[in-house]
Amino acid sequence: MIKRKATRQIRLGNVPIGGDAPIVVQTMTNTDTRDVAATVSQIHRLEAAGCEMVRVAVLDMEAALAIREIRRQITIPLIADIHFDHRLAVAAMENGAQGIRINPGNIGGPEKLARVVDAAKAHHVPIRVGVNSGSVEKDILARHGHPTPAALVESAIRNIRLLEKLHFFEQKISIKSSDALTTIDAYRLLANQCDYPLHLGVTEAGGLIAGTVKSSVALGMLLYEGVGDTFRISLTRDPVEEIRVSYELLRALRIRERGPELISCPTCGRCQINLFHLAEKVEEYIQTIDTPLKIAVMGCVVNGPGEAREADIGLAGGNGVGIIFKKGELYKKVPEEQLLEVFIAELNAMIQERRKEPEVRSEE
Repeated sequence: MIKRKATRQIRLGNVPIGGDAPIVVQTMTNTDTRDVAATVSQIHRLEAAGCEMVRVAVLDMEAALAIREIRRQITIPLIADIHFDHRLAVAAMENGAQGIRINPGNIGGPEKLARVVDAAKAHHVPIRVGVNSGSVEKDILARHGHPTPAALVESAIRNIRLLEKLHFFEQKISIKSSDALTTIDAYRLLANQCDYPLHLGVTEAGGLIAGTVKSSVALGMLLYEGVGDTFRISLTRDPVEEIRVSYELLRALRIRERGPELISCPTCGRCQINLFHLAEKVEEYIQTIDTPLKIAVMGCVVNGPGEAREADIGLAGGNGVGIIFKKGELYKKVPEEQLLEVFIAELNAMIQERRKEPEVRSEE
C-alpha cells in the first residue's frame, strides 16, 4: 500500500484534489478553443476515456469567451491555461472556468495579479502555479546556472508566496522539466517544502514511445513514493492516448483500477495469426469500458490459455482456428476469420453479466 504525502485539499468544480482524495487524471485539449464544436467533441471523447478534468489554452479574448459555451456542453471541470495577460484570466473565470493555470510572476505585476486573485476569490476558482524549466526567473537562473531542481523549486516557492501575500491559498503547484530525473528531484524537494497539492508532469516529453517511457519513469517513481495529487501524461499525440497511458500507470502501481486490463503475448515463431491486429482491435474496443476485467489476447493455442490462466476471458489463435477461453479453460473454438467478432460478442455478454451482479446480490 502506497502512503500518500499529506497535502491540503482544494476543490476544482466538483472534484477534490489533495488530502485523501483519489489521484486525479487530467489532460489538455489540442483543439483551437475558439472552435467550440471541435473542442467539445474532443472533451467528450476524453470524458469517455476517463479524463476527470481538462485544460484548454486561452490565447485571446475570443477563446476566453468561448469557455462559457464549452462549459455548458461538458460535465468534467474545465481549466483555463493563461500566459502573461491578466485580462484573459479574469475573463475566463467570469465565463465559467473552474480553474486557471498561470505563472503569477509573469502575469503583469502586483496590481494585475491582485485583479486575478480577486476574480478567483469571487468565483471560487483555485489557481495552479505552473513553473517549468523555460519559465525560471533570470535572477534564479543566474544563481543556479541552469534550471536545476533547486532552481525550479525556488521559482515555485517565490510564486506561491506572491499568492499568499494576497491571502490566497487555494493553490496547486506544478514544476515541470523535459528531463525525467530533474522532474523527480524537483518534486521531491518541493514536497518537503509545502503542503499544497501537487500536479505532476514531464513537459515536452515526446511522442507515444519516448513520452510514455519518460513520463512513466518520472511520475511512476513519484507516485510510488506518495508524491502527487493529480497528473498529466504529456504526449505528442491525440490526448485520449494520454488518458489511456495514465490509467495504465495507475493500474501498474495498484493505485487505481479503471476498466479492463489487457494482457497479450509478444508473439514468437509459433504464432500463426495476425496477433498484432487482434490485440490492437481489442485494445481499441475496450477503451470506453469501465467494468474491471482481465482480458488476454494470446498467439498460441498450446500455451496461451495456460499463460493467461488468471484472465477472465481471452482468445488465442492457431492455424485457421482460434479459441476463446475463460479462466484458462477452453470455452469455444471459432474459425480464425470469425474470431474477433465472436470474441467481442462474448466479451459484451460477460460485461452485461458483471453489471447485473450487484442487482442480483441486492435482491438476495
